[in-house]
Amino acid sequence: MTQNEIRSEMTIAEQQGTLIEIYNLDSTDSFDVGFVIAMDQLFALLLVLDWDGKVNCLLVTRLTSIRQVRSQTDYLTTVTVKAKVAQDHGYFDLWGLQKFLREHDFHNQPLLQTFLQDSFKHHLPVVIGTNKYKGQDDFEGILTKVDKMQLTMDYYNEHDLSSLWEYQVFLANVDYLRVRGYQMATTKAIFKEVFHQ
Repeated sequence: MTQNEIRSEMTIAEQQGTLIEIYNLDSTDSFDVGFVIAMDQLFALLLVLDWDGKVNCLLVTRLTSIRQVRSQTDYLTTVTVKAKVAQDHGYFDLWGLQKFLREHDFHNQPLLQTFLQDSFKHHLPVVIGTNKYKGQDDFEGILTKVDKMQLTMDYYNEHDLSSLWEYQVFLANVDYLRVRGYQMATTKAIFKEVFHQ
């Protein structure tokens, strides 16, 4: 798909409130499922659902890293049915992200910088994926510095919990940012239980 086709598909999905699959990693087996909430010139904001149809997190993903967008697939039909079950039984949005999105308007805002600043200000865990690793590795941690050019974060390595590690990355190299959801809750727990922060 061309970038114009991708942006067009995502604009339609945002306007219609339809669930889509976005392929932004090198693997054709890995993709995110979600609702497009907003787009700026460089990034899209999605409310991401997991394979059980539950709200997983908010994802800010670089538009140029998206290779394909799919809608109306059998998999999306399955996730939609599972989401209905989750809504009917009260476990669809455990993280309160629908309420958060209702209380904030992210249109006409620089999405990456807005969510980095929100996470930094509120000391919320984030997951950062970069164009260097293309989904092979992402960094789960707490932002320690954010400016217009780069971010610095303390992150943990689940295979070496001897200490926290520092990572600096230019914002131009950020492919995606995950905030306010499952991975962030587990990261917060690890920082508290293992590193006493």
